[in-house]
Amino acid sequence: MTKALERREKLRTELILAAERMIATRGLAGLKTRDLASEIGCANGAVYNLVADVDELILRVGSRTLHRLDDALSAAEAIGEPAPQERLVRIAIAYCDFAAENLQLWRALFEHRMAADKIVPDWSVDDQMRLFRHIYVPLAALFPGRSPEDLGITARSLFSAVHGMVALGLEQKLVAVPLPALRKEIAGLVRAMIDGLIARAA
Repeated sequence: MTKALERREKLRTELILAAERMIATRGLAGLKTRDLASEIGCANGAVYNLVADVDELILRVGSRTLHRLDDALSAAEAIGEPAPQERLVRIAIAYCDFAAENLQLWRALFEHRMAADKIVPDWSVDDQMRLFRHIYVPLAALFPGRSPEDLGITARSLFSAVHGMVALGLEQKLVAVPLPALRKEIAGLVRAMIDGLIARAA
């Protein structure tokens, strides 16, 4: 790699990290390329020599968030009872805790909308889909007779239920739920859903 390319890559990394800090403190709506350019010491227009557009910049920050979430879920899986149902409970609580601890970055994952004619790049889709293995693997152990397609639908349904509780529970308005109570309710929801699926399968 030439020195020019090394400098560009270093500046690009600085841009992504600066955007991450800005979203973490201001939220997605507070992301301003002019402020980012000033922070990393380049002209405003030079930002678009480092990333294609603001969408790519937001997706790059999101990729870092998803990798950290992946690490948090992996750590939760490794601690405690190996029983699949309890693994799912720990994963759900870890998801809640991660969202609470990284609120603005977590919100940005779901608030960001690309234009209808723009396609989410494969690397970003892969980052998102990779996380479902944390749900899919214990579900496959619980329901070995189910097809991969059915397990995939159940994994998404379980995620949607937990995500909805987290999103509403952490909303800083009338529906906000204290974190300890939210964690308890999420654990109860996951256990109830799995118990129901086991009973239906029997």
